[in-house]
Amino acid sequence: MSRRLVAGVDTSTQSTKVLVCDADTGEVVREGRAGHPDATEVDPAHWWRAFGEATGDGALLSGVAAIGVGGQQHGMVLLDEDGAVVRDALLWNDTRSAGAATDLIAELPGGAAGWADATGLVPVASFTVTKLRWVAQHEPDNAARAASVMLPHDWITHLLRADTAAGPTTDRGDASGTGYWSPASGSYQPQLLRLAFGRDLAVPRVAGPAEVVGETVAGALLAPGTGDNMAAALGLGLGPGDVVVSLGTSGTVFGVSERPVTDVSGTVAGFADATGRHLPLVATLNAARVLSTVATLLGVDLSTLDELARSAAPGAGGLTLLPYLDGERTPNLPDARGLLNGITRGNATPANLARAAVEGMLCGLADGIDAVRGLGVPVERVLLIGGAAASAAVREVAPALFGVPVSVPDPGEYVALGAARQAAWVLDGGAEAPAWRVPGTAAAAETLAGPAAQTRKVYADVRDRAQALLR
Repeated sequence: MSRRLVAGVDTSTQSTKVLVCDADTGEVVREGRAGHPDATEVDPAHWWRAFGEATGDGALLSGVAAIGVGGQQHGMVLLDEDGAVVRDALLWNDTRSAGAATDLIAELPGGAAGWADATGLVPVASFTVTKLRWVAQHEPDNAARAASVMLPHDWITHLLRADTAAGPTTDRGDASGTGYWSPASGSYQPQLLRLAFGRDLAVPRVAGPAEVVGETVAGALLAPGTGDNMAAALGLGLGPGDVVVSLGTSGTVFGVSERPVTDVSGTVAGFADATGRHLPLVATLNAARVLSTVATLLGVDLSTLDELARSAAPGAGGLTLLPYLDGERTPNLPDARGLLNGITRGNATPANLARAAVEGMLCGLADGIDAVRGLGVPVERVLLIGGAAASAAVREVAPALFGVPVSVPDPGEYVALGAARQAAWVLDGGAEAPAWRVPGTAAAAETLAGPAAQTRKVYADVRDRAQALLR
């Protein structure tokens, strides 16, 4: 009997990845990839070009019965009345709307608490709602042309439809990152969109978790798709007690919750997931690039940086790196810069600097784990994924700083895999997502004591003193 095939697409910040998988087992049968421009605003046409290149203009998708699309969250795609793109999409990591975020918090009755109650979020520069305000204020001509707004995965899914007259769709996971949709009520909040943009905009219909939202020209079913973090949770088969720490361009910490999560501090974003549950999440702007930046500074490659970091003692001889190299989202300090604290003639060595880079990056994510745990989300195990999870130094240091067992799944494209799993769910009629096995290796847990506890204490002291100066 021939295999049933499904495809998952990850249209991420840096590239498009496509996996074709066995619908019953999740085994990857074939895959493709193509790059995106390295920028914080991008013409969405580049994503569609990359999809064509990654699929060999569709050849990779031969025999595929269903397709799901996972996409970078928050990206603002403005369209005119004819469906043409008005301006380059502003991506999640574009921080020019930081002032707009501050203004929006002040303008809503209740401030941060009012936003958290209404949407599960407190505006920061990453969220779509702040980008809409920025365009309304700074590009009135573009704002006047805009008739609708989509997210990156919405746009790709819509272009894949054979019948575009049906109208665009999104899903609850990606909608929950806009700042104008409520995970608690499951509905858009048009008054917040009007507050941001000054008038109404058309928005995609929010489809159910396993709803068929259309078909491709080739007859493959289209799944609703979702945001990248929600797709990764699907790809990893995330369950209660599991928390993911993803170390890619950004750093994220997220876990599964059965109830909506509200954090008035804005540290934890109360997202929805792709299954009908919730996905409280902490995001940082600085993760894997912290390591690559320090490697460049030292004039070494990443494997040598790894060796140097492993050769240094915990605590890096007193060096502490606050890794706000691209500003920061959590804490909300978009104009911040990195800080190297405690340097002396005695500890100024390549090994200590490499160790401080690893520890600084992970301490920022450990703060995120604490924040998620503080809202009642159980943290029994961390799944470590993303490019920097390949680092031996990261895998050794993480269990001590996180204070819980750490499992490192085999390297994989978990966003695309989750999108493919959603496609298989749709193909099976939506009763239950297929149970695909995720292979991985477990690392022994280390208690948060001794050197690890001291490292986190010193990092927290440096972080708090620096924040007091930056705010």
